[in-house]
Amino acid sequence: MGQRPLRSTAGGNLPSELGRFIGRGGELAELGRLLESSRLVTVTGVGGVGKSRLALAAARAASEGSQERYCDGAWLAELATVRDPALLELALAEALELTDHTTRPPRTVLAEHLAGRRLLLVLDGFEQLVDECADLVRELLRRCPGLHVLAVGRRPLALDGELAFPLAPPAPEEALALLAARASAADPGFAVTAENRGTLVELCDRLDGIPLALELAAGRLRTLSPAQVLARLEDRFALLTGGARGGLARHRALRTAIGWSHELCTPAERLLWARLSVFAGQFDLDAVEYVCAGPDLPVEDVLDLVGELLAQSLLVREETPAGVRFRMLETVRVYGAGWLESLGDAGRLRRRHRDWYVGLATWCELDWFSPRQQEVAALVEAELPNIRLALECCLDEPDEGHLGQYLAGTLWFYWAGCGRLAEGRHWLDRTLEPADHAVEYETSRLKALWVLGYVAALQGDAAASMSALYECRDGAAQSGNTVAAAYAAHRMGCLALVSDDMARARELLGAALEQYRAAGELNSNVLMCQVELGMALAFLGDLPGALGLCGEVREICEERGERWTKAYALYVLAYAALDAGRTQEARRLLSECVAINHVFHDLVGLVLALELLALVTVAEGDAAEAAVLQGAAEPMWGGVGLQLFGSGYFNAPRLMCREQAGELLGAERYAAYEAEGRELSREALVGRALRDPEERGAGGVPRQAGRPRGSRVSTGAAAEQPQP
Repeated sequence: MGQRPLRSTAGGNLPSELGRFIGRGGELAELGRLLESSRLVTVTGVGGVGKSRLALAAARAASEGSQERYCDGAWLAELATVRDPALLELALAEALELTDHTTRPPRTVLAEHLAGRRLLLVLDGFEQLVDECADLVRELLRRCPGLHVLAVGRRPLALDGELAFPLAPPAPEEALALLAARASAADPGFAVTAENRGTLVELCDRLDGIPLALELAAGRLRTLSPAQVLARLEDRFALLTGGARGGLARHRALRTAIGWSHELCTPAERLLWARLSVFAGQFDLDAVEYVCAGPDLPVEDVLDLVGELLAQSLLVREETPAGVRFRMLETVRVYGAGWLESLGDAGRLRRRHRDWYVGLATWCELDWFSPRQQEVAALVEAELPNIRLALECCLDEPDEGHLGQYLAGTLWFYWAGCGRLAEGRHWLDRTLEPADHAVEYETSRLKALWVLGYVAALQGDAAASMSALYECRDGAAQSGNTVAAAYAAHRMGCLALVSDDMARARELLGAALEQYRAAGELNSNVLMCQVELGMALAFLGDLPGALGLCGEVREICEERGERWTKAYALYVLAYAALDAGRTQEARRLLSECVAINHVFHDLVGLVLALELLALVTVAEGDAAEAAVLQGAAEPMWGGVGLQLFGSGYFNAPRLMCREQAGELLGAERYAAYEAEGRELSREALVGRALRDPEERGAGGVPRQAGRPRGSRVSTGAAAEQPQP
């Protein structure tokens, strides 16, 4: 239940089953039949009854058994941590690993992405946004005929054509098997015997067979006998049922199980449980120690208390790319949140939570300019639900909007470097909404402004970018903030670069670079400014100047362990190598560039590198493979933005590749290879791009002998036309 998805393959992103799936054979078969009858099926039931686990098992079975119906796979979107309706579409796009850098509404992007696909989308945990989720699902189903949705929640979406599947607790024998399996996992010496079987059956009956309740009870069987567990449960049953008179017995039974677990916790364990409820999704031990410790909960005791909550199945331990992390099931978290509110300590804990993630973002920004760049990206991705909560807290607290501006601005490297432009734009716009701002926090506002200008420029929204950057420039001049002034000039130069105004880009980027050096500023932004200046020089025909700037950046990046900016420097160096006819060197540089951009999900850098690599492939004599690469890269432009797509300079390699490969192959064969490329997944495309040319030839890909005419890259103002 509630497992985090793994990285996707071509067949989707469903997580592997972590534990043995016990029973539910009849329900699984019935749910499979419903999925064949309707495009929208919703599994409903009380919290803890096993909805998520059953839905995932059904989705796996459906995607494996109906490969024609779900040829584009089965995908899981976990929505329990999404509280802001504006982030619903972004959460779905994230689950589908859909990157879009444009200003198009996320709903439009989703609909266009899904329109021509046949897939099964599992939506889990939508209760807090049921109306918004229903509206989105209605529109996607209407616009995307190949889409099927399996929703999981405590209530249906109430849409036309929806089939609801109310999930009851498992049958008594299945409940006993589940209890025994979980108890054996906690204590290998546990076994169902003739002596304890009757007691265990009664225990299952008392807990109404609800899987979450059984798992909590199983955690207690590590230290108590079945008879002791049953006796303690019976003693508290009347006290702990809770809920309104006449409520469903299953709701009372679940609350009984959780409340009983709460009663059996020590006071310190209860306190930690309540305080952990301020987290969303996963969290690590360092965060727990900072947020939850205090005079009444010494920091040195936190590790042991976390271990006790794990042993009692109140916490889940998970291995992630960001290291060992913990998670609390949503039903358990909500119970703890109620206790935290009753203690009157919720506001203070939320502020401590916010402070931790503001500090974490600060350290991550510093660590971005280091060999730990990839680990930083993984950490921020893992912490995104908690960062969202921290941003909401900044916006909700009176007079603390400046912290939201600081946090949204500090995360520039994640928004721009890790394919999160749309979400970054959302938070930057929200934190900058108030027109009035305190002078003492002007630095935070100026940073948010230049980051907004940067993000908007990369989205192709020139008007919003220029507005933010002018405001930043003027504010920096009034306050004497030379660093903010440098960033404003830099991002104005970046906007000129992607708008094909190379002369102005050269002027602004050169001035910004001088200002950075005068201020002693050195980080990934400064190096990117130098790379962008190199790009402008290369496009203007000054390849020696571009080589000097980007060669220096490459050396600094290798010395500091910085990879993201290095990828852009490699692109410029490859551009120059190809122009000089050094195709082998250009391929080597671009292969590294593609690999880095893929790791960081940087769509802008990836598509630029792939298109230049396609042109290199033509120069090597393999027009067929070049057409495949070009065909695969072309759809990616839709997610980059109209400014770059319409740029004569950035667009030149694509036009040259199309003309030269088309001449060698003929229009019909070129179109066939290009269509083949459009069918490649992102993973498959990158793997293909990184293959050695000899390896590629051995694999049976048809090659076209002979060097095409005009292998030089066009560098003049007339970059729209290939150079003869």
